[in-house]
Amino acid sequence: IKSYLMVLESKLLPDTSKITIYPSSRKFYPQEVAEIKLKIESFLSNWDVSTEINTSYLFKYDRFIIFLIDDSKKAISLSEIDTSVNFIQSLEKEYNVTLLDRINVCYKQGDFVQYKELKEFKKMVKNKSVSEKTTVFNNLINTKEELTTNWEINILDSWLDRLF
Repeated sequence: IKSYLMVLESKLLPDTSKITIYPSSRKFYPQEVAEIKLKIESFLSNWDVSTEINTSYLFKYDRFIIFLIDDSKKAISLSEIDTSVNFIQSLEKEYNVTLLDRINVCYKQGDFVQYKELKEFKKMVKNKSVSEKTTVFNNLINTKEELTTNWEINILDSWLDRLF
């Protein structure tokens, strides 16, 4: 029996909602953003989950896909999580991007968000192409509340601080 699943505006979900951030290896083009939003809405609306959950998503900087899940009544299962990962993998293939590697570094350079492999980013720190004032994205956070308080942070407050 497919249970009640509702896709809501992200602001309607509680701060305790779980999040998963999928950083893209490149910025999506405007027409891709529109297509991907429709695909995400379709996926979330038809996601076959065994418990009552509310979901949402955010698309930030034309680069980050963020799933929000309020599973406070009952946690979603591993197979349901696998289904969402399979969906993300299908986007990776279709748009020729990397979305599942959350260890690579996303950072701000002025108004632009950049994405670098960790090895390349280490070289940039060594060459002083990025500084201790650089804003990085902490894509390992787990809740909606952390998204507002601990996602865009100074590099010295992140796991990358050891590079300095």
